[in-house]
Amino acid sequence: MTTNTTTGQGAGTHGPRLNWSEHAPEVMKAMIRLETAARKGLDPALVELVKIRASQLNHCAYCIDMHITDARKAGETEQRIYFLNAWEEAAEAYTEKEQAALALTEAVTVLTDGFVPDAVYARAAAHFEDAELAQLIALITTINAWNRFGVTCRLTPESLK
Repeated sequence: MTTNTTTGQGAGTHGPRLNWSEHAPEVMKAMIRLETAARKGLDPALVELVKIRASQLNHCAYCIDMHITDARKAGETEQRIYFLNAWEEAAEAYTEKEQAALALTEAVTVLTDGFVPDAVYARAAAHFEDAELAQLIALITTINAWNRFGVTCRLTPESLK
């Protein structure tokens, strides 16, 4: 297989590498407990928007597929799902609170400057009570962990099976 030296990815399709949850069941159980705790008290629609956006940034097809399906089940509109990848240009599709959460999601997910900018944090803090903000940060951290399992192990999206 030819390898792209820039991305480290092969030139063709990628199959799954490892069913990590089968080989690390205690980690899987702990992740499920963390996931359950992290989403507690947060709006279910917001939870799915955050998970989709982080998964887009992390290029995790498995999680994108899962959370778009979950968002639809939760009543999310197709338009808002489609615009999510360009939410800042389609800001009117999202509430100020959702926009603040999406900005924080991007900052926590892509730590390019090595930190979350004060302005992004302050924007989120203006829309979320401290306890809710702590839950949101935990949710963002959790989906990033899930994404890393999915991308590293090349999990196949359910809709492609």
